[in-house]
Amino acid sequence: MVDQPRYDVVIVGTGIAGSIVALQLALAGKRVCMIEAGIAVPDNRSEYMETFFLSNAKTPESPYPPLTLDPGQQPAPRATILGLSVWTDPEKSYLIQPKPETPLPQNLPFASTYERVGGGTTWHWLGTSLRLVPHDLEMYSHYKVFDAAADWPIGYEELSLLYGKAEAEIGVSASVAQQAPLEPAIGLTYPSGYQYPMNPIPPSVVDQAVSQGVAGLDSPISDGKPVFVTPTPAGRNSQPYQDRRVCAGNTNCIPICPIQAKYDATVTLGKAQDTGKVTVINQAVACKVLTDENGRISGIQYIPWVRPAGSAATGGSRDPAGGPVQTVTGAAYVLAAHAIENARLLLLSANQQFPRGAANSSDQVGRNLMDHVLYLSWALAPAPLYPYRGPLSTSGIESLRDGEFRRHRAAFRMEIGNEGWNFPIGDPYVTVQDFIDGTNISRLNPIAPPNLFPYPPPQGPALGGVELAKAINDRLTRQFRIACLLEQSPQPSNRVTLDRDRTDGLGLARPRISYGLDPYTLKGYAAARQVSSAVYQRMNAVEFTDYSTPQAKTQPGYFEFEGVPYIMFGAGHLVGTHRMGKSKASSVTNAAQRSWDHDNLWIVGSGSFPTIATPNPTDTLAALAFKAADDVLQALGA
Repeated sequence: MVDQPRYDVVIVGTGIAGSIVALQLALAGKRVCMIEAGIAVPDNRSEYMETFFLSNAKTPESPYPPLTLDPGQQPAPRATILGLSVWTDPEKSYLIQPKPETPLPQNLPFASTYERVGGGTTWHWLGTSLRLVPHDLEMYSHYKVFDAAADWPIGYEELSLLYGKAEAEIGVSASVAQQAPLEPAIGLTYPSGYQYPMNPIPPSVVDQAVSQGVAGLDSPISDGKPVFVTPTPAGRNSQPYQDRRVCAGNTNCIPICPIQAKYDATVTLGKAQDTGKVTVINQAVACKVLTDENGRISGIQYIPWVRPAGSAATGGSRDPAGGPVQTVTGAAYVLAAHAIENARLLLLSANQQFPRGAANSSDQVGRNLMDHVLYLSWALAPAPLYPYRGPLSTSGIESLRDGEFRRHRAAFRMEIGNEGWNFPIGDPYVTVQDFIDGTNISRLNPIAPPNLFPYPPPQGPALGGVELAKAINDRLTRQFRIACLLEQSPQPSNRVTLDRDRTDGLGLARPRISYGLDPYTLKGYAAARQVSSAVYQRMNAVEFTDYSTPQAKTQPGYFEFEGVPYIMFGAGHLVGTHRMGKSKASSVTNAAQRSWDHDNLWIVGSGSFPTIATPNPTDTLAALAFKAADDVLQALGA
């Protein structure tokens, strides 16, 4: 065993939470070592872009290493890719998810992915930078749902100030004045005089059409709340900021911004390294958290790996070579490897003194795994909206995120998409191919909405030349979609454990996932479907959402609720598994994300969230990272 030099702080993971903590510590003069499972940040993104362009499936992970899905051939595998229908195959899916033995939706695939690469999963995030609202922090005390551990151990006033730090670091484009209508609707407030770092991203033509179309609509299933559109605060540049360019509207924020107008954690990581106080060890998979006789953390063990000679710079398909286990030590330790990998590392660290794993006296490590589960719908507008331009989403319907209805069903936010029917059916390719071949998979050749034409729809002629151009211009310019991001209940049975029988390329137990939806969340699905359809009807748009086809029933996320078919999609928002709280008995960390069990260990990121609520998690986890960094510095006597 080879020892590395002692540092003030050792951080596992170079994503946004770890990079924010590292930067704050380095600015205070602390020596920091960061352990990163993935390869180093490339000098430029051209190789990632090339991989993306050549990939048939434009999935969130398609630009990034490794290229192979075989967990026996990669040290840093990603999660299941549902589009390949391999989620129950341990030879093709990194996450171990056995085929359900009980009826759906009690057992569903965990549908989200994450990256192990320098800079973390913000490489492929959308950039949505929404804040929680006050009632999100008190679901038990205010709405009497879940249990007492669902109440966050931090007040909204403190969190609001932390949001300001996070939004400055990310570079959020938004307007407080534009968000003002959300105060009476859902209680969103800002500190006096606060302004976002940049002006808002302009609304798209799609946004404007939806906003005009829903004017005056009230939602009867959401306490009669008004339905209105607001611009979405976004972690992308509307003007030059942090030496980054202005958004050029490439419409592929997911999976990669080609010009880095969208923030990702490499920005903060680079600033941290520029201080000269931060050392990054790449291609190093943390495998154990060591504890001493007093219960304090005494080191992090990791396994270094190298790509075999001749493999591609972005990965390669041959077996990696794992080096001997090494140890890095410090005075304080921060785990920032995201919800699943943080939990996995803690569980891998079980010993005689801590038989359940590090930081797990409460038996909450790995439990309460959550995601924003999606209800996806799509429609054809009566007039052109000109999608396929701009960021993937620039506005949404946020006015239904809170209300008394949360006593009995999940809330949701409604994200308006600018990418036509790309998400729902894979357009523009599918519809164009329909017109060329004379098929009608899209139901647009001819227009055959599900409510009028049951499956299979009628097929039209094969077109070419001017007629083909006219048909494509008519259909593609009118497409739009809405994705409802539902809050999911924290359930102890939704959890990450270890599968000792199936290991990754370095011989470490892989994460085993148990996951499903409860009635509270399912009732939110029903509400999302009703409101989405009401929006389309109000706009005189023709809805094409259809989950009743034979093809839909074969999808991994298919389920039925109250006789209605749905397909569950994951938003990529991994939350829970090491929740923070007010009591050591029911949580893993305190409000500063410091472990109750080990006073020199902090476990940061969205895994600390007691509940998922409705906003995308990045703004909140970044805000909490600043609080954790301050707590680490205080503990070090800085």
